[in-house]
Amino acid sequence: MPHGTVTEPARILVVGGGYVGMYTALRLQRQLRAEIAGGAVEIVVVTPDPYMTYQPFLPEAAAGSLSPRHVVVPLRRVLDRCRLLIGEVESIDHAKRAAILTTLATDEEGAGPVALTYDELVLAPGSVSRTLPVPGLAEHGIGFKTVEEAIGLRNHVLEQLDIASSTRDPALRDAALTFVFVGGGYAGVEALAELEDMARYATRYYHNIRPEDLRWVLVEAAGRILPEVGDEMGRYAIRELRGRNVDVRLDTRLDSCEDRVAVLSDGTRLPTRTVVWTAGVKPAPVLAATDLPRDGRGRIRCTAHLTVDGAPHAWAAGDAAAVPDVTAKEAGTPCAPNAQHAVRQAKVLAENLAASLRGRPLKEYAHAHAGSVASLGLHKGVAHVYGRKLKGYPAWFMHRVYHLSRMPTANRKARVLAEWTLSGLFKREVVSLGSLEHPRAEFELAAAPPPPPPHGTGPAGNDEASS
Repeated sequence: MPHGTVTEPARILVVGGGYVGMYTALRLQRQLRAEIAGGAVEIVVVTPDPYMTYQPFLPEAAAGSLSPRHVVVPLRRVLDRCRLLIGEVESIDHAKRAAILTTLATDEEGAGPVALTYDELVLAPGSVSRTLPVPGLAEHGIGFKTVEEAIGLRNHVLEQLDIASSTRDPALRDAALTFVFVGGGYAGVEALAELEDMARYATRYYHNIRPEDLRWVLVEAAGRILPEVGDEMGRYAIRELRGRNVDVRLDTRLDSCEDRVAVLSDGTRLPTRTVVWTAGVKPAPVLAATDLPRDGRGRIRCTAHLTVDGAPHAWAAGDAAAVPDVTAKEAGTPCAPNAQHAVRQAKVLAENLAASLRGRPLKEYAHAHAGSVASLGLHKGVAHVYGRKLKGYPAWFMHRVYHLSRMPTANRKARVLAEWTLSGLFKREVVSLGSLEHPRAEFELAAAPPPPPPHGTGPAGNDEASS
């Protein structure tokens, strides 16, 4: 090398700051500590949010059992040896090792998107809600995938109780107290169960609303719910929910929710002000704007080493990747897109990427499914772990222990545990902070010009005709 030549560091671009993105970058900055310190490697993480959301805790955040800030992990604190860019990757040309992205400053600068070159690519953008062309869904549906949606839903449910308590219109009251959840997977069942618990508790503070006045409806297109925990535990979950007066509709679809009326495929019409959509997810849209191979469901085709099939220096894992499950009985079966695989895949991906940079052999990702746990509200749950089936309090306790162990950082673990302890000692909080969604409303009202005086009234408030 000629004297004085400066070598550019090898840039690792991590797209996404969720499970896979955060855990991969976290392990990479540990594995490549010496290379980063010496300027030989640079890790750049591009993510829309400066935090990672631990989604299994969203139902508890929505119900008020956990503070929203404790179910997210601040990326700048955790990824202290990475360069963090808050923005969106719009497209990737892997043949040229270049990504086109926008940041929070892009509009202010007026210069348009920027191109970022890289040497190694880690694709971990996760997934987005899978919606269907249901009339009225875009206008009235509520998602449940982010912490903002969880808190918004909590405020919305409590606001409906306030509306029902104060209205003199019986039809409006019934619509406000009817809550429709579409999707019988983890997100839908756990969100409904936790919020039903919270709303039933909150009714004790309303003089004219009783728990039996609330109507909760779970709509599922398949013939069962919670397929991950098995048929027996799924049937138990249905019995548990129906025992709490939850109307579980199997083999049923939402056909429309226009004009605040949920129309089901069985002909039922439900006037409601709350339709929560949790009917599955799909890969992030950015995957369609790449030159990388995808499978029939739009996910990036990967090898068992978590490299992108046929694309050197590209890696992927999590919801966005079709990774072959080497432990499956049928060859070619992909790993399920869940957190259990995502966290473990991130570890192997980071180790393989570091090994690749050092010229060492790669290892295959292999993890047999250990089981599943699901909460059905406070002290209630179902679990199917290592062949053992649990229900009620033991399953709920296992749900909490498992997810506490998977929560990143000791700081967040301690805060979550402290909140659980305090919630067991004190009464549940049932305050709606819906005004947080419009923080400038009060100031705009104060800054607005005063309304004109009534017609015929002078500045002093006296009738001009009589003066």
